[in-house]
Amino acid sequence: MRVVQAAEFGGPEVLEVREAPEPVPGPGEVLVEVAAADVMFLDTRLRSGWGKEYFKVEPPYVPGGAIAGVVSAVGPGVDESWLGKRVGTRTVASGIGGGLPIGGYAEKALAEAEALVEVPEKVTLNQAVALTHDGRTSLAVLDRVALRPGEWVLITAAGGGLGTLLTQFARAAGAHVVAAARGRTKLELATRLGADAVVDYSEPDWVDKARAATGGAGVNAVLDGAGGELGAAAADALVQNGRFLGYGSAAGDFPDLDRDALAERGVEVIGLFDMTGPDTDWQALAERALTAVADGDVEVVIGQTFPLDQAADAHAAIAGRTAVGRTLLTI
Repeated sequence: MRVVQAAEFGGPEVLEVREAPEPVPGPGEVLVEVAAADVMFLDTRLRSGWGKEYFKVEPPYVPGGAIAGVVSAVGPGVDESWLGKRVGTRTVASGIGGGLPIGGYAEKALAEAEALVEVPEKVTLNQAVALTHDGRTSLAVLDRVALRPGEWVLITAAGGGLGTLLTQFARAAGAHVVAAARGRTKLELATRLGADAVVDYSEPDWVDKARAATGGAGVNAVLDGAGGELGAAAADALVQNGRFLGYGSAAGDFPDLDRDALAERGVEVIGLFDMTGPDTDWQALAERALTAVADGDVEVVIGQTFPLDQAADAHAAIAGRTAVGRTLLTI
């Protein structure tokens, strides 16, 4: 079977299509005939050699932590009724709060049976893989920040896969959304998805514009997927006793927040690993997201797809900040 391997750490050009033995599912595992694989910003960072202290990845390896496809084989102890079913899932090596996001850029990949989520008939496999991480994460973020009807929320990285879902779920909760992104295309997308106001954070006064959109009072919550200096600046738009939830680092790293100053203003700072607990039902969150799409309540924005042998182009699009919504490999 064909796989994409990162032959070494480096730029997108280190991704190569190679032949590999077909994996065999072990106890509790299934083999999935992959139709689509998610390409995450994290994939591009790991390929470059970043994050080795957090993710023990060594080349050569097959990137990709989320797949969708059809179950073609089951391992010992797995219910055979999974055979032939359409599923979305993380790969067997990946995990929430642990594991390695690898193994997905392949024609066939292993997954744990307990991680499988059956894809509803009205949802495509491309939509399903785009939701594998972002669907459950967006709902976990919204559940934790507990937006109330009429509140204002500032969403950074609003043009990405997670940001586009957060905009829609926040609007469904009755909140007013200020969407922050870079460039006309992403801002027009955010408007179409229901944002009440949009700001371009390539402009120096973008935080002032975000605050002005609320009538000058400021936002009740910030959902920060940008991180870095952008995330730190977004905190300045918060009202007294607001909430700041940082879940991403599209700008390069998580924001360096002045926590003492925020504490004086009564701002609650919620980190990525603070938003859920051991009792979080990730499968239920995934099913909620898929149901919302199947019912037509939420749009999955897939901005670009690439065939397996163009994985390097997919990584280049993400690194160049030209990608909108989710980026997928199709097999």
